[in-house]
Amino acid sequence: MSPPCNVIGTQVTVLASNAATQSYGITWQQGAEGTGPPPHSHDWDEAFYVLKGEVPFLCDGKTYACNVATLVHVPRGTVHGFRYGSGGGQMLEITGAGALAAQMFRAIDKEIPSGSPDLPKLLDVLTRNGVTVAV
Repeated sequence: MSPPCNVIGTQVTVLASNAATQSYGITWQQGAEGTGPPPHSHDWDEAFYVLKGEVPFLCDGKTYACNVATLVHVPRGTVHGFRYGSGGGQMLEITGAGALAAQMFRAIDKEIPSGSPDLPKLLDVLTRNGVTVAV
């Protein structure tokens, strides 16, 4: 198992990359209260399983309060995002075939230092890895 990636305040451990399985990917994610990705979309299916805390999810314009043992399925192309709730949280993320999530997390960890991110550089890393941030 590789060491966790620092992805703008969320610790992401790649348990299985799509490249390694030649199909799906699995990560373990842990974030402090208020951290999480902005609304975005990509060309792969994704699912999240909440392990700890409450995680409000935005999916296709609607917000859902997701507690422990909630499974959230996000079809490819769906604008989605989340923020870890009070006390932070933990989730498993499962990505579908063709996902670039693991390589994106590693690129962010390598190229974007801790603290306030360089937004143009971050957007470049996301774009290179198939992610479109919603405005």
